[in-house]
Amino acid sequence: MKRMFFLTLVVVFLQACSATPYQKQKSIYSGGYTETQLDENVFRVSFDGNEYTGADRVADFTLLRSADLTLQHGYSYFVVIDANSYSNYSAFTMPTTSHTTASAHGFGNSAYGSATTTTTGGQTFLVSKPSSTNTIVCFKEKPKNVFSYNAKFIYKNINEKYDIKISQGN
Repeated sequence: MKRMFFLTLVVVFLQACSATPYQKQKSIYSGGYTETQLDENVFRVSFDGNEYTGADRVADFTLLRSADLTLQHGYSYFVVIDANSYSNYSAFTMPTTSHTTASAHGFGNSAYGSATTTTTGGQTFLVSKPSSTNTIVCFKEKPKNVFSYNAKFIYKNINEKYDIKISQGN
């Protein structure tokens, strides 16, 4: 009985979850962005989503964090020199439970009965968690002969797209 209650509680909790918000990653389970500064104007930026986060949202939040870092460090443009997107897959199988209902009738020296067993659970769910990583180079002026992103433009548009309530530089 306690086990069934616990499983029900876990299912309710998982249903209450939503897509990973734009946030700094606090643990490997929480999702969010991380960055590593590789040189004065070079950064590796990653965003990990949870099972409720789509690949497009992860790519957008990786660009948003790239623009945010660019602006925080006093630059206006950035170039993505390396990009990787992937998903981590795992499977979760619900435990099975069986419930048997029986009835018996006696008559003289004989007994007659029937039983029905119902088994539930055992479903396997495939979980996909998308991730994206960009290595960026930041510039104060728009570089020539190479595609570059305008950090202010990216920052403004992705913030508006997802209705994120953050101020520049967070």
